[in-house]
Amino acid sequence: MSSEHEVAQKDHPSVEVTARDLRRNGSNGGGTPDPRDWLAALIKGSDDAIVSRNLDGIIQSWNGGATRLFGYSADEAIGKSIAILIPNDRLKEESMILARIECGTYAGRLETKRRRKDGSLVDISLTISVIRNDDGDVVGASMIARDITERLMALAQQRLFMGEMHHRVKNLFALATAIVSISARSSGSGTDVIDDIRARLSSLARAHDMTMADQSHHGWNRQISSLLTLIGRILDPYIAADGRVAIGGDDCDVGAKAIPYLSLLLHELATNAAKFGSLSAGSGRLDVSVATGGSLVRLTWRETGGPAPSTAGPEGFGSRLERSVTRALNTTIERDWRPTGLVATIAIPQAVLTA
Repeated sequence: MSSEHEVAQKDHPSVEVTARDLRRNGSNGGGTPDPRDWLAALIKGSDDAIVSRNLDGIIQSWNGGATRLFGYSADEAIGKSIAILIPNDRLKEESMILARIECGTYAGRLETKRRRKDGSLVDISLTISVIRNDDGDVVGASMIARDITERLMALAQQRLFMGEMHHRVKNLFALATAIVSISARSSGSGTDVIDDIRARLSSLARAHDMTMADQSHHGWNRQISSLLTLIGRILDPYIAADGRVAIGGDDCDVGAKAIPYLSLLLHELATNAAKFGSLSAGSGRLDVSVATGGSLVRLTWRETGGPAPSTAGPEGFGSRLERSVTRALNTTIERDWRPTGLVATIAIPQAVLTA
């Protein structure tokens, strides 16, 4: 039996049952039940599977918990070999258990798999204790089995969650480092650098809050937000009661990988619109629409009513960011500098967007 699955004996003390134990004191009078009645009630009412077998591996007793766990009735199981519960790839495990039982050694507890009547496998925690006769000779063993499927699934989900969080935090740190580095090269004064970095990190923080809020309500789900919700969250500082900003079209899921990149890209477009584009003029307007079809999701960013766009000037953060987004999300970004304002089209493979 593999030691990595065993639990220390002091944590799970052996319960060696003898015939003398069952007879000791008999009935104490006064209506006190025989100790054997107490033991029988304990076994019968247990939610765990409690099974006894002799040294030949033949099942001697079988409680209701065993029927619920393994599917066999007591009549079907008693008198049969314990091998009916053991998968073929675990037969060596049973041989080692039997050897320790015959030596009178406490076999301990292990986490293993057993086979149900319908052939399916179940993960169990198995506790084994030796049974002795009046002379102290080992005559068999008792086994207590508990279904641990839900616990193992919870542990697997926890490992997945922690792995994903580790990956996401590393990505956020990488993006934050890039924001600081590129902003320092792209901005003018020290005050501009600080303001730009603060605004861009705030955009990332809003996106992160959205993903974690979904996690707390719905459990871990890689498709954690909708695209229209994400757009609304990023543009919220620019949306006023005058209806100059409109968001619409088809909605779709956005996965954890795409959210920070899209958040930064949308934030950059919105910042430029507020500084130089349609949102810098009282008559300006911004329309953002999403269209899904085939394998692509197309986001159209349309500015109207602002000053005539200008492409003059050195390359800035937005241009570098676009290249990063293009590489990370296999995205194409097209800009059309019309006299009425910028029209940008972002095409993202849907499989990448929802991954």
